[in-house]
Amino acid sequence: MPETIFLAGATGAIGRKLVPLLIGAGFAVHGTTRRPERQDSLRALGATPVVVDVFDAKALAAALLRAKPDIVIHQLTDLPFGLDPAQMEEGRIRNARIREIGTKNLVDAAVAACAGRMISQSIAWSYQAGDGPITEDTPLQEGATAIRTLESLTLSAPGIAGTVLRYGLLYGPGTGCDAPAGSTSLHVDDAASATLLAVQTAAIGIFNVVEDGGPVSNAKAKSILGWRPLERNGE
Repeated sequence: MPETIFLAGATGAIGRKLVPLLIGAGFAVHGTTRRPERQDSLRALGATPVVVDVFDAKALAAALLRAKPDIVIHQLTDLPFGLDPAQMEEGRIRNARIREIGTKNLVDAAVAACAGRMISQSIAWSYQAGDGPITEDTPLQEGATAIRTLESLTLSAPGIAGTVLRYGLLYGPGTGCDAPAGSTSLHVDDAASATLLAVQTAAIGIFNVVEDGGPVSNAKAKSILGWRPLERNGE
């Protein structure tokens, strides 16, 4: 039987790209959305839709117990489309709540459902500045409390092998940004492909998933995951 994946955030920018990759690789995917009207789009991609709110711990736990996943993937965010500056302050508050409370609920549900692995979305632009290349061992900024919480919960969940993917700032279809917006960027297609490789290689730990040429090193993801960002002309 194929391994089962519970993908939290299946209708987000990365989730929409990731579902068909996982299905194509032979996994059975249960994908979450908070909006009932998005169920048909998940079915069309080949996933089993799960309508649930990550802040409803009881309903989330029941959903995972029904799915009985081997792997849980955390792609939940709550930021304004295109990172609209006018909405970012409120967006950061909502997103921090997902990273802290939402992640705890998801981890607790994964443990209760006896999942073996968990892969979580983090970010690669909260490092402290310093000399030389920025690696996964570079300290995070002092104010990155929600990121630390998400990563710690993922990596320390009892009985679960944890993986954290620190993505660059996303651009491409569905992100609201058509081109790289900074030196630590990542095309959404490359984010999805790196996540699939993390699933397939069963790699654990923290990985920077960013494009070449910026201050953050992607050498670990290249070496262990076998990941490479695609070259794109005109983007």
